[in-house]
Amino acid sequence: ERIVRRPRVAFDDERFGEQVDRVFERGVHHARFVGRFDGGHREGVADHFEDRVVRKSIAVDLALLAHYDTLLTDLERYLVRQAKQHDPQAFQLLRSIPGVGKVLALTILYEIHTVQRFDRVQEFASYARLVKCAKESAGKKHGTSGAKMGNVHLKWAFSEAAVLFIRHNESGKKLVAKLEKRVGKGKALSILAHKLGRAVYYMLRRGKAFEIERFVATVN
Repeated sequence: ERIVRRPRVAFDDERFGEQVDRVFERGVHHARFVGRFDGGHREGVADHFEDRVVRKSIAVDLALLAHYDTLLTDLERYLVRQAKQHDPQAFQLLRSIPGVGKVLALTILYEIHTVQRFDRVQEFASYARLVKCAKESAGKKHGTSGAKMGNVHLKWAFSEAAVLFIRHNESGKKLVAKLEKRVGKGKALSILAHKLGRAVYYMLRRGKAFEIERFVATVN
């Protein structure tokens, strides 16, 4: 329950930031101020608007962002301490993936619970919504079932991991560039998320850290 709340709170934090961005984008005379505002760049932002109603709206959103920052920092520290007590090895293994920070590692760790409950990597991928679940009857497969089956939080985590993976290493960028030429950008990220999910399964089962060269070779 605790770790499920972390992505939800983070989503609200991002939503408020995007709302501030949209207001700036509508103000043609203030285009130079468009952008994301972290804790060090929020002071005086609302003063750039002449309309007092808009200023008040921006001020409220920025106050909420500041409050969420405090909550997220405190929650993240608590969860990291819990993870290090619960399964420090698995936590560090997940952190070995380029781009996977504390939040994603915690989400994956606690949503999986234990990888040993999945006998096959295909079962794990289905549970994480990285592939559609196969329908079976009397031992025979009959297509796939809906995309909403499985764990939505794991799907979110691996989708985020795919985006951050290519942002934080050149090998990942080159890999996705090749995939994009074959299947397009959206499909390339989905494939990468699926491959990262499979890699996590084997990493946790075998107790081995992420190997970028081996990963790129298997995806290619």
